[in-house]
Amino acid sequence: MLAQAAGRIKALRPPFRPKTRPKDLDGGNRFSAYFTRSRREILKVQRLRYRIFSEEYGASFSAPFGLDRDRFDRHCLHLVVRDNRTGELVGYTRVLPGDRVARTGGFYSSGEFHMPLVDTLRGGVAEIGRTCIHPAHRGGAVITVLWARLAQYMLENDVRYLIGCASVALGEGYNVAAIDERIREGHLAPAGLRVTPRCRLSPVPGDALVSKVKMPPLLKAYLRMGARVCGEPCWDPEFNCLDYFILMEVDRLPARYVQHFLQPGQAGATERAVAMV
Repeated sequence: MLAQAAGRIKALRPPFRPKTRPKDLDGGNRFSAYFTRSRREILKVQRLRYRIFSEEYGASFSAPFGLDRDRFDRHCLHLVVRDNRTGELVGYTRVLPGDRVARTGGFYSSGEFHMPLVDTLRGGVAEIGRTCIHPAHRGGAVITVLWARLAQYMLENDVRYLIGCASVALGEGYNVAAIDERIREGHLAPAGLRVTPRCRLSPVPGDALVSKVKMPPLLKAYLRMGARVCGEPCWDPEFNCLDYFILMEVDRLPARYVQHFLQPGQAGATERAVAMV
């Protein structure tokens, strides 16, 4: 089914071009997701990144001019979500294609994990990171639009695997032990697809035995999309969080997402699928 969907997308839509920004990608819908090369827009999302990671989550890192930026930014594709009513950029993630890793000396995640499994993956690999959503838009729609465009990117560019980190902020009151237990119960990758964190936090805070567990929206979205967690988290003291290494395979994308997100000409499909996230 995924192969058929990819074929339909390639036949009916123009080739993927990161520098192209259509005026309205969602046919009149509230949010649009697109890749940008605009320096002005990239500066805006770097400022959004700093606001969220530093001011909200309590990260302590050097950020001249109030911008979160690093050496990976110049090599990445920058995916933004725009509020079509206000023009404001309200969501973001960056994508580092595997064929650019030679320029960076490795994936960003390799600074947190020993990850030899990446060399064993058969097919195209890309890494996502620095994902953030404006605090006024964390109800699900923006995340859904972002993931719809990422799934489309995977199919259009023959990317079989997405890797990256899903963070749990330690200052946000999450029951990390309970989150960790739910991951081990239903979302843990098999032994052959594990990574090893370079820095552990043991024990993780919280009570693993509670019945109801609140997860960060982005981690929840990863898991709903069929992603697997590749082992125990890495403690990142600079960003005041625990990072789980995530592996998403195109062959494991739920069929319902292919149906709702990747069928050409379905006006309003994104809004109708928000409830699934």
